[in-house]
Amino acid sequence: MTVVTLGETMVALRGKGLLRLGTEFRTSIAGAESNVAIGLARLGHQVRWLSRLGTDESGELVLRTLRAEGVDVSAVVRGPEPTGLVLFEQRLPDVTRVEYHRAGSAAAGLRPEHVTLGEGVRLLHLTGITPALGPGPRAAVEAAAGTGVEISLDVNLRTRLWPAAEAAAVLTPLARRAGIVIGSPEEIALVGGVKSLLEAGVGEVVTKLGADGASVSTADGEWTAPGHRVPVIDSIGAGDAFTAGYLSARLDGLGLEERLARGNACGAFAVASAGDWEGAPTRAEWELLAVEEGTALR
Repeated sequence: MTVVTLGETMVALRGKGLLRLGTEFRTSIAGAESNVAIGLARLGHQVRWLSRLGTDESGELVLRTLRAEGVDVSAVVRGPEPTGLVLFEQRLPDVTRVEYHRAGSAAAGLRPEHVTLGEGVRLLHLTGITPALGPGPRAAVEAAAGTGVEISLDVNLRTRLWPAAEAAAVLTPLARRAGIVIGSPEEIALVGGVKSLLEAGVGEVVTKLGADGASVSTADGEWTAPGHRVPVIDSIGAGDAFTAGYLSARLDGLGLEERLARGNACGAFAVASAGDWEGAPTRAEWELLAVEEGTALR
C-alpha cells in the first residue's frame, strides 16, 4: 500500500426533509479518513483503510462500499459492538445539521493491536477525529504514528466530540511529529500556528480557505492557489476531497502550487455533489471544470 488511513466510518443517513417531521433517507457511508481513502483510490493510488466495524449489516455496507471504490480493507477488525451511525439534515441550501450515534461503537474499541500498516507504506494519513473517540482509539493513533512512516495530519476539530482545549493538548504533539499538517486557519492555530509547526520540523503546513482556495507554508515561504467558483450542492466532505487531491499530487512528485491546484479541483467536485465522498473525481474528470455551464457531453 502507498497510503494507509486510520479512523471510524459510519453508516450515513441523509434526510430529504426535516427529521422532526419524519422524512425519507438515502443510505451511504461517511468518515473523514475513508473519504480521503476513496479520493486517493479514484486518483489511482493504492490505499488501505484501517478501522474496527461491527459484525452487523451496517459494517457490511461500509466494507462493500470501500471495496467497490478500490480501497483495501483486508486489515479491518470486526467486533460485537454496533457500527457507528450519523444522520444528516440539510436545513438550508448549504447548512447541514449532523447528529452522531457513535458512543460505544465498534470503532470506539480500536486498540494499538488493531493497527497493521503493512509493507511499503509511504504515507500514514490521520485526523484529529480518531483520538477524540476515547483512550483506545487515541492509543491506536499513537501506535500508528510511532511506526516511523511519514504522517499527514488533518486537524479536523470536532467540538461535539471533545472541547478545543483537550483537542489542542492531544493534537499539538501529534502535529509536531507530522510531515504535513492540514486544517482551517482556526485548526492550524489550535495546534500552535504555522510558525511554531515549521520550527518543530513540519515540512508543509496546508491551510484550507474554503471557496478562496488554499495555501501552503514551508521553511522556504508561502504559496496560495485560488479556489474554483462552482454551485454548492453540499459542502460536507469538501475538505477531505481537497486533502486527497493535495496528497495525490505530492505522491506524484508535483510541486507545491500543483498540489494546491489539484486539491482545490477535487474540493470543487466534492461541493458540486451531495454526499461525503460521492463527488470525488477521477483523473479523467479534472478537465470538466473548464467546460462551459450547461454543456452536455455526448
